[in-house]
Amino acid sequence: MRHGKKFNHLGRKKGHREALLRNLTISLVEHKRINTTLAKAKALRVFVEPLVTKAKTNTTHSRRVVFSRLQNKEAVKELFSTIADKVGDRPGGYVRIIRTGFRQGDAAQMAMIEFVDFNETMKKADKPSSGRRRRRKSGGAKNAAAAAAPAVANNEEE
Repeated sequence: MRHGKKFNHLGRKKGHREALLRNLTISLVEHKRINTTLAKAKALRVFVEPLVTKAKTNTTHSRRVVFSRLQNKEAVKELFSTIADKVGDRPGGYVRIIRTGFRQGDAAQMAMIEFVDFNETMKKADKPSSGRRRRRKSGGAKNAAAAAAPAVANNEEE
């Protein structure tokens, strides 16, 4: 029975699932962005975010804990140097999942998972380009509510 086991098993036994997530994490650390299915991307986010949090404190113990999960020296070096430097001040949410449509062969939902601070084009899109925002309507709902309130007050006085 599977009572209380809420994570996605991805149709694999425990050892195969751990190997899959380990390999996906190593590829994500190496390339900073990978394409995979949406289910694997969501499972990978749960797997990789605690490792990045651990990498923010560069101690021997945290390196050994991360190495025990990844089993790859180069990935651990990259995680503790390049990635930890970029995300050091971020309180969480280190990866972003973007849906990319459906796979041709089996119509599986595909997604791109990437580290947030390594995509320069998305960083520029997040920040507004100028100091002022342009609006098409003047005021919107605030002015409509403010205009209706004095009219009601004038009717009560009569």
